Amino acid sequence: MSPHDRRAGKSRYFFKKYPSSFVGFVASPGKHPFAIYSQLMMAGLTLYGYYRSSCSARLRIALDLKGIAYKSVYVDLNNGEHFKDEYVLKNPSRSVPTLMIDDTWGIPQSMAALAYLEEAYFNSTPLLPGDARSRADVRTLTDIIAIDIQQPTNDRVIKRAESLGADQMEWSQHFTETGLKAFETVVSKTAGKYCCGDMITLADVCLVPALWNAEKFGVSLEPFPTICRVYAVLKDHPSFKKSHWQQQPDCPEELR
Repeated sequence: MSPHDRRAGKSRYFFKKYPSSFVGFVASPGKHPFAIYSQLMMAGLTLYGYYRSSCSARLRIALDLKGIAYKSVYVDLNNGEHFKDEYVLKNPSRSVPTLMIDDTWGIPQSMAALAYLEEAYFNSTPLLPGDARSRADVRTLTDIIAIDIQQPTNDRVIKRAESLGADQMEWSQHFTETGLKAFETVVSKTAGKYCCGDMITLADVCLVPALWNAEKFGVSLEPFPTICRVYAVLKDHPSFKKSHWQQQPDCPEELR
């Protein structure tokens, strides 16, 4: 059997096992037979976001690191644009970001969107390590940011807590400091140059915007030496610098 026939046989097996992968495709030059590009991945992406949203920043950073082109649409949360019917159709949670893949389908949660980019754009810069243990470490760190820190310090949660008598700043500081303490405990064992070894991962992508919020809440990073060391490197990286909230077109001039 010729090498071509063997490759064809493998391809037929691949598409039989994964029929949803058979979208119009072209082979990637110089890559192995399974390195195919879906036409879906060639469609233009649209990111609906807000300059001060840490969840929006995660996607800005990841898209830039991966070199994926996209269009930005700015959702003014202060003026309630996320409550308008047209936007709620895209994001039932009335939140940002929303990553629209095409005119009819989008992803209204940042962590799901990050996972999609990692899986769909598999020939772009990877943001997950190759082995299962390291991937689990990355996901542990991203969950600490997304669940332990971001959720309780989300604007809607803070406003509800304030309406029940909580002090907004004390509330935000408490959950940020508690989450960063957990993050530091884990990252002190996994870090190299970055959060997990010497490659930038989703842990870094999620950490840095959370630290921008920590600064807003007046949280000192001094008790977290590993976080400080990694942050010192990441904050000067071009993809993180251009994704900073002060660099966004919808950021008011007086806040730059």
